[in-house]
Amino acid sequence: MAPVLVVGLGITGQAVVRALRARHVPVIAVDDRPTDEQAAMVDSVGARFVGAPDETLLARLVDEVAEVLPTPGLPERHPVFGLAQRADVGVISEFDLAARWDGRPLVAITGTNGKTTVTMMVTAMLQASGRRAAAVGNTEVPLVAALDDPDIEVFVVEASSFRLATSHAFAPRVATWLNFAPDHLDVHLSLDAYEEAKARIWAGQGPTDVAVANAEDPVVAARTAEARGRVVTYGIERGEWRVRHGRLSGPDGEDLLAVIDLPRSLPHDVGNALAAAATAHHVGASLEAIRQVLSGWQQLPHRVQLVARRPDGVGFFDDSKATTPHAVRAALAGFGSVVLIAGGRNKGLDLSELAREAERVRAVVAIGESADEVAATFAGVRPVVMASSMDEAVARADELARPGDEVLLSPGTASFDWYRSYGERGDDFARSVRAFLSGGEG
Repeated sequence: MAPVLVVGLGITGQAVVRALRARHVPVIAVDDRPTDEQAAMVDSVGARFVGAPDETLLARLVDEVAEVLPTPGLPERHPVFGLAQRADVGVISEFDLAARWDGRPLVAITGTNGKTTVTMMVTAMLQASGRRAAAVGNTEVPLVAALDDPDIEVFVVEASSFRLATSHAFAPRVATWLNFAPDHLDVHLSLDAYEEAKARIWAGQGPTDVAVANAEDPVVAARTAEARGRVVTYGIERGEWRVRHGRLSGPDGEDLLAVIDLPRSLPHDVGNALAAAATAHHVGASLEAIRQVLSGWQQLPHRVQLVARRPDGVGFFDDSKATTPHAVRAALAGFGSVVLIAGGRNKGLDLSELAREAERVRAVVAIGESADEVAATFAGVRPVVMASSMDEAVARADELARPGDEVLLSPGTASFDWYRSYGERGDDFARSVRAFLSGGEG
């Protein structure tokens, strides 16, 4: 049996190596930034490890294998893709392996923004309906690792574009596409390539499957013409699942709850609730379970999360998960007047989109590697100050904020200039806010 070449040994890459070896498939595992821990893990399961191969060695490895499985997020400019194409070696994803090994039903959610929240909501709705469901994929648990649990009845898959781009046998019973906006242009070859990757969520479905689509997103709505399953739409004002007379409702008169009964009802919260309800309903979740989850939903961290308020009522909100301009605009839509803290490591995106919500912004604090880009976006439109640390950013935002404003950390960029993750960035913001408002040092 020819081996599989696994390229990249992050969480998913290591899970794939273990899963392949557990099924007695030979593996060659490579990583461009090898560590002793990676080498030890690969050796422990009887696979072959090659650290930092040059292109010549990588070409020889590709010639030895039956398939190549890149880690999610491996840039499409990486030489392994061209080498595999020239050698006529297939490139696959963990989703393809799961399809070979397991026939349990899949539910999938993708989108530029909101997919983690909706994935967790749908999982909770199924569990509240008595189904043994697990959230997998672009989470802490890759799908191939979750297959080892025989008690799971249905997998709710957070499907990133990175995984979808190389998938060929992914066939979810219900597949939901939330929205589309520029993102990950540091990984995908172009915006078109990113869109095509997202559209693959519906490519493997059949006529008895369900494609859930955001009727209010022009890209998603246009791509429904290619969906092979039955199309179900949602949207705040348009769609089968939508808000009617202030209440979330389904196409056949299913009444869920009033918008005001949601724990938080920013526009994107309402959209996520409708998407989750439509998705879960078509997997068999009960309306009572859907209502129960929506009415008690606790927002995930770093998503427009209130950290603290000044005595005059100005709130400081952590939206560190907003790593695209589209996500920032969605957050701003829920506020009247904001002092915006934005910037970080740009992923090849056009940050000028941020200015489209300038009427909601009193002033801007620009941070990180892209501070100059952020400043240029708002130059002559809104006051902009620069900050060289999170503590300085919080202090400057506090100076600029007036009663009636809110301070919003919504960077519109990745965190990897100052931090290891968006979570670490959000935690540092929260630490700084609490220290500043308590009169301590940041």
